[in-house]
Amino acid sequence: MKLKAIPDQLASEAAPLDLTRLLTTITSNLVGMIYRSRVDATWTMEYVSDHCLRLTGYQPDEVMFNKRISFDQITLPEDRERIRRDIHATLEKNEIFEVEYRILRADGRVCWVLERGVGIRDESGRLAWIEGYMQDISEQMAANDAMLEAIRRYSSIFEHATEGIFQTAPDGYYLNANPALATIYGHASAGELIKHLRDIQQLYVSPTRRREFLDLMHDKGEVINFESQVYRVDSSIIWISENAHTIKNPDGSVLFFEGTVVDITDRKQHEAKLEHLASHDSLTGLPNRSVLRDRIDQAIVKARRDGDKVAVVFVDLDHFKLINDSLGHHVGDRLLLEVAARLATCVRSHDSVARQGGDEFVLVLTEQHGNNETLAIISRLLEVISQPWMNDGQEYGLSCSIGVSCYPQDGDDPDTLLRCADAAMYKAKASGRSTYHFYTPELNDAISDRLELENKLRHALERDEFRVYYQPRIDTFSGRIVGAEALIRWDCPGKGLVPPDSFISIAEETGLIVPIGQWILQEACRKNSAWQRAGLPPICVSVNLSPIQFRHAGLVKSVATALQQANLDPAYLELELTESFVMHDAERINVAMQSLKSLGVDISVDDFGTGYSSLSYLKRFPVDRLKVDKSFVRDIDTDPDDAAIVRAIITLGHALGLKVVAEGVETRAHLEFLQQHQCDELQGYYFSRPVPAVEMGALLGGMLAFTTLQAASGSEICNIVPIRGIAI
Repeated sequence: MKLKAIPDQLASEAAPLDLTRLLTTITSNLVGMIYRSRVDATWTMEYVSDHCLRLTGYQPDEVMFNKRISFDQITLPEDRERIRRDIHATLEKNEIFEVEYRILRADGRVCWVLERGVGIRDESGRLAWIEGYMQDISEQMAANDAMLEAIRRYSSIFEHATEGIFQTAPDGYYLNANPALATIYGHASAGELIKHLRDIQQLYVSPTRRREFLDLMHDKGEVINFESQVYRVDSSIIWISENAHTIKNPDGSVLFFEGTVVDITDRKQHEAKLEHLASHDSLTGLPNRSVLRDRIDQAIVKARRDGDKVAVVFVDLDHFKLINDSLGHHVGDRLLLEVAARLATCVRSHDSVARQGGDEFVLVLTEQHGNNETLAIISRLLEVISQPWMNDGQEYGLSCSIGVSCYPQDGDDPDTLLRCADAAMYKAKASGRSTYHFYTPELNDAISDRLELENKLRHALERDEFRVYYQPRIDTFSGRIVGAEALIRWDCPGKGLVPPDSFISIAEETGLIVPIGQWILQEACRKNSAWQRAGLPPICVSVNLSPIQFRHAGLVKSVATALQQANLDPAYLELELTESFVMHDAERINVAMQSLKSLGVDISVDDFGTGYSSLSYLKRFPVDRLKVDKSFVRDIDTDPDDAAIVRAIITLGHALGLKVVAEGVETRAHLEFLQQHQCDELQGYYFSRPVPAVEMGALLGGMLAFTTLQAASGSEICNIVPIRGIAI
């Protein structure tokens, strides 16, 4: 408010009296002491107000002009130098100073004072006086001391806490933080953290997470166990859990947030590991069956929305049991890891690869618009899986059978699509393996037939439904029967005579091959012994050993028992192993062969030429015969490559001191070629199909020679002519 001007005459008469009264009133009612002092060695007081007594315990006239004591003496010695330095430094700048220090009162008590003042200069501009004000602040300082003590007491907790502690402004920057918080976020100190993080939003990996934090603080005034992923200063990502609450002003406005932060990365990783173990295959790391069904469900939902198709591809390794059973589960596991890695290279980022179990894998192909897209991936699968696999320096050939079902035409739920793909896969295996097959409704009948066959097979042995047929083996030059191969047939009620190709794979998958194989061995030994006791010419009967049967504990003992029970000389029993099986684990199998050989039985390698034999191993094996696979014999008269392979096998066998048997001999041309190249023994439809034991006994009884007759049509046919002693 602007004061009105006072008339000059009135002002000149009243001003001196009113000013004195006014100054007296002010100085008497102030809680502090007003003073004027010289700027000299002792800070000589020229004027002090009456409050001097209350402040110092001395009367004003005792302090003025140092009559009893100078004010400089009242100041504690340890504070004097600081006071002079701070006051002079401020006054030189022509600024108002403010200092806090201690004085010694007349009664001996020490109290704190606050002094504010301004410098007065003389005519020459020299600093000559100080005019100022002092007040007792002992109570405030005592309160401050108490507060400082509390701060000191709790700062230790703040500084050494293992949890991060913070205060943050609502608009997104740190007001305060402890060392633990700095460590959590990767900073060297709390100060560096506060300086670096000007916007807390940049901490969160999810852009929306800070907004969610603020919304909770606004709505509830706190957050509890608020978990988020955040960036550390080195850009690595960790998980944290926050607990925080809002601090408000008396008017209700937000002052700041304060709370704690805990690094929960280890816990989250452990939880993720447990979740992964529950949802993924422990060997390959691929999604397991439970996740697979969820993936198919998600793919169906998306395909239904987008109008696309989904292909469920069932992949089953061919002959995996052979590798697993012959080389051991540790090698089988390595193979499964290799296959899982190969499958992953064949799919796109939005497709899935899962392990169904055993050697079965399932691919979920999304965004399919037609069979051509699916076929392209399947072709790639067959190509990639068929690449040779190296294990401990040994190369193995691989292949797989693939079944495919599609949404929507084959089903609209995971179980149906998986069932259809599985049925299509079995159709692919039945078609010769190393191929694929799309599901068709007719396969449902095939599934039912297979399940029925499996159920009946489980009881076939106890119901005496198996039969052994024998296919003669002929000496190439005399035409006489020198051996026979024992081949199983199943006389299944309601289905008739079932060939082995229809049930041996089921027997291997179910483990029934072991008791069935043991029965064949015992029956072949018993029958051969019976023929000899009946006076028939002795021959060697060969029995095929399944890889699973070969790996079964007690094989040598079971062979010895079969020979003993039949009272059969071991020289008249031959055990056949396929070349591919023999070479899977040559060293270990060689040891087992030696044990079998010690019984006195013969050993032959069947299907020779289809595997990857090492000649060094073959030389060391206790083998008596090589049986040339019929796939090479079939075209020896028309295919120069097959002819060359057969000639090479015969030459190799003879060089190693082995007899060579050609399987699949069906024509006169086959016979003449094999005679020309000195093949030792022959077996095939040209001479005889596999026949029951009674007919085989009849053949031996007549010791028949085999020849060919011209049928009425003029074509060559296979026949048996009972003419004793006539050679081909």
